[in-house]
Amino acid sequence: MSLANPLWGAPRIHGELLKFGIPLSQATVAKYIVHTRKPPSQTWRAFLNNHVTQLASIDFLVVPTVTFRILFVFVVLAHHRRRVIHFNVSAHPTSEWTAQRIAEAFP
Repeated sequence: MSLANPLWGAPRIHGELLKFGIPLSQATVAKYIVHTRKPPSQTWRAFLNNHVTQLASIDFLVVPTVTFRILFVFVVLAHHRRRVIHFNVSAHPTSEWTAQRIAEAFP
């Protein structure tokens, strides 16, 4: 019954067996349920190792100047070689400015 209905748990199978007049405890049913093995999924470590060449990080850094102005530094880092791909500085970044910097970083 557990093979035919893999989504049923011990309580459901126990209830069905009681309907047929088979007196078993729920613990006995749970003991004999067949568990199907799923193939193991990929771990995060394996995923990162497989896709490290396609990964990049983008960040804005806030830097105060000597005259107490605020500058925004846009940085793109490649994880494969651990190097800076692109950086730029702006006092007033906009979404268009950021989109242009991303287009420059990934030609």
